[in-house]
Amino acid sequence: MADSSLRGITFGRAAPGVAVRDMRQAHDFYVHVLGFRCVFRNGDPVGFMVLKNGDAEIHLSRKADHRPSTVNVMHIFVSDAAALYAHCEAQGGRIIKRLADKDYGQRAFVLADPDGNRIDIGERRGDGSESPADR
Repeated sequence: MADSSLRGITFGRAAPGVAVRDMRQAHDFYVHVLGFRCVFRNGDPVGFMVLKNGDAEIHLSRKADHRPSTVNVMHIFVSDAAALYAHCEAQGGRIIKRLADKDYGQRAFVLADPDGNRIDIGERRGDGSESPADR
């Protein structure tokens, strides 16, 4: 049961914070492979950057000793997962899990950025199933 002091508070879109070792390399990946654009950068050298594509927003932070995890750091919903998958392959993106239709109503795949951060890309399918995020 939710805490009653939270009633009436509406949460908006969340933007994941992603640690990267090389800000330039990360920028190039998110811009050229996933089509994001930089809307803010801070520091000299740049230590923080905000990237946007549509409603999706990612906050990159430079962390020289970053080590990747074996879990996904973010999930991004897209309108056409198959087209993005083909684009990522053509751009040399590192695919971790191949494109597949999932039993929870999504077509999805997982790729990694140059720092090994895993990104789950999904498209909601029109079969009436709820995704875990919808529950």
